[in-house]
Amino acid sequence: MKEKLLKIFEEHQGEFVSGEKISQQLGCSRTAIWKHIDELRKSGYEIESATRKGYRMVSKGDGIKPHEVKSKLKTERIGREQTYFDATESTQIIAHKLAQDGAYEGHVVIANEQTAGKGRLGRKWHSRSGTSISMSIILRPNLPPHQAPQLTLLTAVAVVRAIKQEVGIHCQIKWPNDILINGKKLVGILTEMQAETDRVQSVIIGIGINVNQQANEMAPDIREIATSLAIEKGEGIERARLIAAIFQEFEQLYDLYLESGFSAIRPLWEAEAISVGTYLYARTMHEVIFGYAKGITDEGILLLVDENGKTHHIYSADIEIATQP
Repeated sequence: MKEKLLKIFEEHQGEFVSGEKISQQLGCSRTAIWKHIDELRKSGYEIESATRKGYRMVSKGDGIKPHEVKSKLKTERIGREQTYFDATESTQIIAHKLAQDGAYEGHVVIANEQTAGKGRLGRKWHSRSGTSISMSIILRPNLPPHQAPQLTLLTAVAVVRAIKQEVGIHCQIKWPNDILINGKKLVGILTEMQAETDRVQSVIIGIGINVNQQANEMAPDIREIATSLAIEKGEGIERARLIAAIFQEFEQLYDLYLESGFSAIRPLWEAEAISVGTYLYARTMHEVIFGYAKGITDEGILLLVDENGKTHHIYSADIEIATQP
């Protein structure tokens, strides 16, 4: 009911909506409407009421509970089912359990705070209460396991597009799973799967975004290498709207991927990638390779040409952009 109520206010921004009209659209009593509005006010929404005029939303909260995200959703599958936590150790852990219990594709786990979030290679991901987006998407694609990492690259494109659309900031992708602004990390993406020998049972895509942190709120060890949308934009960002935009962009790209394969995603990724058409260091488990990044294959593998003209296929590595060739 709160989801429908928020949609009504979204459709009449800045305008009063009579209690009678709301009652007719929601099919409930005015007393019930008042209770729902009171709950929204407690969640941070400023809603004005006036005799003979009704109700008007003056300012929005920055909550990311299911009704706040769903009121902005335009997807068919992604985000239609949600599990929300005010705080949890890791949305990835919860999503894995839900997937094992039979959760449908598109089910997402969202947390207002993560206390033990993780990134690639087991690294920690910081997400303070009320400032970040921490979420995991459950997918069930009919794919062989070796293709699952392609979904990391697809997700990066979706997030970059959504940020550009909703925030007006253009980000860049660093292979394979980082999104940067002016060289500083903004987004981390972690793809994990549950699989049999020849087929994927589920893919869990974790997305962590620094949204409304200020520099002095970040841990001292990451202040020089990380940033947030609020820092770059100079103002606060509505997280629920950004989440809904990410789901919309992701669903469109995911459907394209399932229909046409990664070859349809590849040029979209390369167009947003800082780690293409430049010199970089690739640190693998066994060696450090320096060379020119010419692009990625249709499988999502990074192609690096070294000083001797040899092309290396990079499947997994830490990437550092070279300051000069």
